[in-house]
Amino acid sequence: MQTHFEFELPAWVEPFVAGYDPDFSTPDKRMALAIALSAENIKKQTGGPFGAAIFDSNHQLIAPGVNLVPSKNCSILHAEMVAIALAQQALGRYDLSDAGQETYELAASTEPCAMCFGAVPWSGVKRLLCGARDEDARAVGFDEGAKLSEWPEALQERGIDVVRDIARADAVAVLNDYAKQQGTIY
Repeated sequence: MQTHFEFELPAWVEPFVAGYDPDFSTPDKRMALAIALSAENIKKQTGGPFGAAIFDSNHQLIAPGVNLVPSKNCSILHAEMVAIALAQQALGRYDLSDAGQETYELAASTEPCAMCFGAVPWSGVKRLLCGARDEDARAVGFDEGAKLSEWPEALQERGIDVVRDIARADAVAVLNDYAKQQGTIY
């Protein structure tokens, strides 16, 4: 029986982020990191074509995330879940907002699947930036699960701002590249 679970980001992530332009002052720049992580993840063959990152209110990177589902054989290790978990560990709390005292943002290369959608409000994130759309991920074969058709409004009702289609074409290009390379679709 397995009684212990840990994960860590692939070895390439830390030097990749360290060498990345640290100017995350705009939503486009924050999304560019998420998309760059997704592209590098497929280049290095360490997971699926999804990247994410958590930023604080000063636009400082708290935690990057990449999809680790196929490499770690774990269906919950989506890029958003990885970034959220690492940010929570870095800050030492399960509620990133610290009971509404602080504002954190999640940049995701693709809109959240059903699981990640559910995790967003519980994480304490107060803003969600999205690149590719749900239908873009489905178009290459990913199962995004059942999700409310008005999911952005549902998050906004819970005090989470949603911004969609940031660098969508770039994010879609990564999904399409992964499909062309015949990456594992799950």
